[in-house]
Formats: sequence, C-alpha cells, structure tokens
Amino acid sequence: MSPNEDFEERLTRAMSRATSEFPPHSADLVRRSIARGRRMRLIRATQVAAAAAFAVVVAGGTLMVTDAFGSGGGGAPEQLRPGGPVHPTEQSPSPAPSSISAEEMVRILKSLLPPGGTVSAASGRGSDGGGPVVWPTAKLTYSTANGSSGIDIAVARLDAGAADGQGQGGCLPVEVRPYDKCTTQKLPDGAVLNTTESFTYPSSDTGQKRWYVVLTTRDGAQLTVQEFGGGGEKGSASGVDPLLSIAQLTSIVRSPAWDRAIAALPAPEEAPSATPSTAGKRVPGARLTEVLKSHLPRGGTVSDVNADDALVQLVYDDGHGKNMVQVDVQYDQTKDLAGLMGCADVSGECEATTLADGTKVKKVKGRSEKGGSAVVWLVDTLRQDGRRVAVREVNSYAESTPVTRPQPALSMEQLLAIALDKRFFTG
Repeated sequence: MSPNEDFEERLTRAMSRATSEFPPHSADLVRRSIARGRRMRLIRATQVAAAAAFAVVVAGGTLMVTDAFGSGGGGAPEQLRPGGPVHPTEQSPSPAPSSISAEEMVRILKSLLPPGGTVSAASGRGSDGGGPVVWPTAKLTYSTANGSSGIDIAVARLDAGAADGQGQGGCLPVEVRPYDKCTTQKLPDGAVLNTTESFTYPSSDTGQKRWYVVLTTRDGAQLTVQEFGGGGEKGSASGVDPLLSIAQLTSIVRSPAWDRAIAALPAPEEAPSATPSTAGKRVPGARLTEVLKSHLPRGGTVSDVNADDALVQLVYDDGHGKNMVQVDVQYDQTKDLAGLMGCADVSGECEATTLADGTKVKKVKGRSEKGGSAVVWLVDTLRQDGRRVAVREVNSYAESTPVTRPQPALSMEQLLAIALDKRFFTG
C-alpha cells in the first residue's frame, strides 16, 4: 500500500470515529443558534452593512431535527413493512433506562400512516440502553396515487434550561418566520402541542411546503414529526400540499406507540444555576420592551412582540404601514468592536461620530441583505465601558417580506434617542 493510500485509509477511519462520537443536535438548537446569530449579525453589521440578516439557521428551512436524521437513500417502493439500515451515530449526555431499535422506530412510523400507500427510502436510528444513547428517529417517503411526501419523526429530550420550557416547540416570531402559520395548544396533561404550516425555505412563500407538529411533554420529552410536500426535503419545488394533513400529523405525534421511544430517552438534567456575574450581564426582555415602547409615537399600534434577554423585536404601525423595530443590548463589547465603529467598508449611507461622553455612534441606512426591497436603518452605540445598544428598523414587518411603507417609521434621531436611553441598564 502506498503512503497516500495508507493516509487516505487512516483519514477515513478517523472521520468515521469522529462522526460516531459527535454529540446530537440538542432540542433547543435553533433557538440558541438564533440568539448566537443575532450577536454575530450585530458585529457583521458594523463591518459590511446596515442590514444584517436574522439568524442564518432559519434561512434553510430546517427548524428542528432534520439534520439529525439518518441518511435516507434510494430504493424501490415497498409495501408498508419494516426496513432500512441502522445509523447509530450520535451520543447523548447520559444512558437511557431502556432502548428501542431503528427497525422498531421505522415500524411504528409505518403503522401510523394511512393505509393504501407505499413506502420507500425508509431508514431509522434506535437507542442503545447499554451504552451511549442516541435520539431515536425514523424517516421515509410515503406515496399514493396523489403524489409523495417525505415524512420523518424524532424523539428527543430538551436540554436543561431551554428558553421557554418548550425548546423549538414554540412558534417563532413573524420577524423571523413571516410566512409560517403556527398554533400553540396546552393539553390537559400539561403537554404543549405546536402545529406549523411553513416552507422548506421559510423566507419565501413559494416552493416546497413543509408542515410539522411538535409535542412537548410536561417532563421535557419532545416528539417532532414533519412532512415535505412532493418528496424528501428540498426534493421538490412544486408547492403541492403534503399528503397528510396537520390533523393526521398530530395523530401520529400523539400516538401512545411512541411511549417506548420516550422511555429510552435519558432522564432530564437540572439546569445549571446562573452565577451572579452572568446574571448581571443580561437585560430582561420585559425591561427592553417597556423602554422601547415608551419611545414609540402615540397613536400607533404594537404587535408581534418577541423579547428575551438582550433583545426585543416588535412590529409598530403608525397607520401608514407596518414597521419592524429591534433593540439589541450587549455588555463588554469594547474589544470585539475595536476599529469597527467607523464607516470603512460599510455599504449604504454611513455616519460615525463620538459624543462628548465618549460614546461612539454609528448611523447607517442601507438595503436588506435578505435580497428584497426593504430598507434597513441602524443606529449602533458603544459606550466607553463596553455597553452596546443597537437599534434597527425595517419598512416592513420582516426583512424578507414586501415593503409596507416607503420609509421606516422612526427617524434616525428617534433611533438614537432609543439607543442612548439609560433605562435599558438601570430599569
């Protein structure tokens, strides 16, 4: 064997081991990624544009666990019967009290489909009760005379300290997912049921449709079933409705047949307590909302409020069209923004100044990076002690939607007044 061939073989083995040891996507992956994306977007906005995108993870249409599924593969259609290879690859934090096989996951999913259809490209992933635990999943293509749908299910345990106790189960805000049709229902047993009609590419209201239902139990188990119209994910651009209705997907995810898969999940872990230093570096979403609302001109209406620690988004309508307004608040940004509070390499209109108290101010007017015709106005401020407040607005209720007014509702001076408000930090 030549040295090159030996190297390639060793590299292949190493990559295989890395894949098998890689931890699973946590159940609150997207919400945490959105939060991180917001932080990164602000830094990038100071470098290249006034209109940085919302969290990049939502642009591809994968809200939950689609990347965690075992690979599909082709195959001739078959009648509803178990099948598909096992792909045990991902490790979870703690051992499970029982186990469920990949074949059983596929069998259960098939048994819950409407009769009369055929299944192809079925695969699954089970759990291993004697060692590292993986999140059980199953996926397949379901076909009838009316067409095909890609369907998959995943059973997971929420990470400790998930943002709202639901992980990704909650409806995402209109500013992020403008074309979603989402509902939330609290069930008598304490579980939360979310249903969503969306698109594989959620920044558009055309293309392949993606419907999904999320059931989050009271003790933090989360079952997600999703369906792609016309075939597997990104396998069609026709815009046809998925074969199974939201009611049928709900029936699948609520079936007691998944009890064994839930029992195979690791026990919930307690969330680590926040240290005083960490707690002191966050601004509550309620305070952000209150301060921002106090600056909005009277006579308008406020809707679609989306607030968490360090960020608030809302839609303001003064009677002349909807307008998204967002405020981000951060600490300790002096080092991260060194040299970036000027106008170098910034597209659009830019003005950078320093106030008498040493606060650096950057004002930018530009186009949305979402590719539409929306206008984005940004006022970014950095105090001498590293506290940063960035205020931005869009002349629509989301960057990827058609404009609803010729210009944003608030002037740059009004945005600056919001950014300089000390109440964000003092309450």
